[in-house]
Amino acid sequence: MTIKDCLIQAATENRDGIALRFKEGGVWKERTYRRLLERVWHVAEMLAKLGVQPGDRVAIYRENSPEWFEIYHGIVSIGAVAIPVDAKLREQEVSHIFHDCGVSVVFASCRFAEVLAGMSERLRDLKSIVMLDCSDSRQHLCEKIKHHCYIDLWEEVSGSAMGDGRAFDRMAPSDESPASFIYTSGTTGRQKGAVLSHRNFMANVESILKAIDFDREDNIVLILPLHHSFAFTTTVLVALAKQCQVTIVENLKTIKPNMAETSPTVLLAVPLLLEKMLARVLDGIQSKQTARLMYKYGLAKVVGKRVKEGLGGKLRLIVSGGAPISPATLQAWAKLGFNIVEGYGITETAPVLSVNPVDAPRIGTVGLPLDGVEIKIDRPNAEGVGEIIARGENVMQGYYNNPEETAKVLVDGWYHTGDLGYFDEAGYLVISGRKKSLIVNREGKNIYPEEVERQVLESRFVLECLALGYREPDEDTGERVGLIAVPNQEVFDAMEDQEGRRIPDREREEMLREDIREKLSALSDYKRPRKIEVRFEEFEKTTTQKIKRYLYAIDTGGR
Repeated sequence: MTIKDCLIQAATENRDGIALRFKEGGVWKERTYRRLLERVWHVAEMLAKLGVQPGDRVAIYRENSPEWFEIYHGIVSIGAVAIPVDAKLREQEVSHIFHDCGVSVVFASCRFAEVLAGMSERLRDLKSIVMLDCSDSRQHLCEKIKHHCYIDLWEEVSGSAMGDGRAFDRMAPSDESPASFIYTSGTTGRQKGAVLSHRNFMANVESILKAIDFDREDNIVLILPLHHSFAFTTTVLVALAKQCQVTIVENLKTIKPNMAETSPTVLLAVPLLLEKMLARVLDGIQSKQTARLMYKYGLAKVVGKRVKEGLGGKLRLIVSGGAPISPATLQAWAKLGFNIVEGYGITETAPVLSVNPVDAPRIGTVGLPLDGVEIKIDRPNAEGVGEIIARGENVMQGYYNNPEETAKVLVDGWYHTGDLGYFDEAGYLVISGRKKSLIVNREGKNIYPEEVERQVLESRFVLECLALGYREPDEDTGERVGLIAVPNQEVFDAMEDQEGRRIPDREREEMLREDIREKLSALSDYKRPRKIEVRFEEFEKTTTQKIKRYLYAIDTGGR
């Protein structure tokens, strides 16, 4: 089955079922599966009018919206390739993606007109720009660039889209056709486009649905950006396969009121979001004496019931993915009575590889391999830790236009994730860290920076940190462990208010270092950093909030 087949099936079997719920003009609106399909016909007709053929690359350069869904389905339904672009990327990063895969048409929010104007002349493959949100108040933004207006183009093709011989019916992908090129987030350098076919995606959906029980009555709340493979597969495709509804939140600031208004049943999120939501919940509990005492003395689930009511009252499942989550965060949500599980995946595997069973989760692991996904530990050491490699129909075809990088990660059908891990005694997968981040000291001992960082982050004075290997100028073998820590300024500011004095930077650094060393005492001596650098600016991150490790190094002239 292709993604197109899945859409047609949903619109046939559940034509009046709600596919999307979104807010427009301050009012919640609904779109049925049948209406979604009709809108996809229009997009397919637009693409045909613009000369798009099967295999052509078409970019979606905009934030989450109901239009995102219809544009994506319109692209892949005629056999073209969708290029989801992160709306937060800088101009040179967007330009690289467009140039790398030869984007011929882009659908973009009008606020990106200036960015597109700055690069369109040097992109020889870019033939057409279709601007959305071109209201009277925004039209002036689009005047900087030659473009089609989405609404105008829609009207032009309406007759053809609703008549016989429409483009949607004339062209079709095979299950081996590329559906998307999803560009990696660039934590280790230049972005690469993972070529993911209809079969890759639908195989992953089938595997997910065997591991987690979704049904037609579910309402999945969409918070994560749709260019993110975790959000795309679990929200766009899983919802489509189960013919349930997706609720699109307005923005990150309106998550709680939007959930209260729409009563979602499933929340899919990255750890950073879940940590922030939890912090607000715990702050609320601490501010009320009765709630604080109930939480402390074994009645946390009673308090949690009230929290759940504030999120619409029907939330039955939270799934964390996209990055490692702190066991403490999982435990706190579970203590409040929420079903929460952690999964693991990689963009290149469409993306989910494993997930904790809802009825038997093991905190500290990323669960069991999905049905249809093989996972092995390659070249394990004496402790059983080695590189995690995976094989299955969900594994990408390769990186677009990049055979060298493809050959590095795809070997005999196995995708080499670059992550290190092992299986515990119950067969659950445990992630130790990244292969490229591994630190090997002069005694040949392996130190996983993520383990060091988790321990350092136990300090309330630390906002974020990086454990890195380094060598002194006179050393040519082995590495020492170094640490760069960013202070949590809010904690120090609160201390200043409480003590009624200003705490100088030098004193802040000493307090920070002292507390870090105390927390590190729980680790073996060889794992403890020999240098601790303090940095007062946050690390540069990808748009999915992963630190770009390759940008940082320990100053061997420092302390």
